[in-house]
Amino acid sequence: MAILYLKAFHIVFVVAWFAGLFYLLRMFVYYKEAEEKPEPDRSILQGQFLLMQKRVFKIIAEPAMGITWTLGTTIICLYGWEWFKESYWLHAKLGFLFFLSWFHIYCGQLIKKFENGTNTFSSQQLRMLNEVPTMFLLCIVLLAMLKNLKSFAMAIPVILLFGFLIYMGVKFYKRFRQKNPEV
Repeated sequence: MAILYLKAFHIVFVVAWFAGLFYLLRMFVYYKEAEEKPEPDRSILQGQFLLMQKRVFKIIAEPAMGITWTLGTTIICLYGWEWFKESYWLHAKLGFLFFLSWFHIYCGQLIKKFENGTNTFSSQQLRMLNEVPTMFLLCIVLLAMLKNLKSFAMAIPVILLFGFLIYMGVKFYKRFRQKNPEV
């Protein structure tokens, strides 16, 4: 019974971690778009977005990531070494989680670049970066639900199609915004 509680809280903190990353990356876009505003609006907006980025990263995303990893590792330990060795889907899931953790750390570095004025990403590039956690989420959830690498491999075309549709959506939105700058 205790393992079910651990799994439930693990899922809750995974959701919190992704929520933090989604929100953080969206604020990166807004920060960059504030550069186009006249002063004093630009300074006010960028100052506020930077403060919000730091808070979301430190208060939501970082603790959620740490608790997610702690609970997940605890669950693996409770299931045991033999189970872990045979759970190839979990090895792939952990691979995605390591890359997601690296991406999380990279986002922390981007906050520092925004802070010292050295971020060179365009708002379009940041919009694309904003979709990276979505792709991680899709892969991680599919692996956790399917628990089978063969089934996951069969889902790869769907994942790639989903990624392509996101890319096209971002491109479409860019053209839409160029035609309708007030939206």
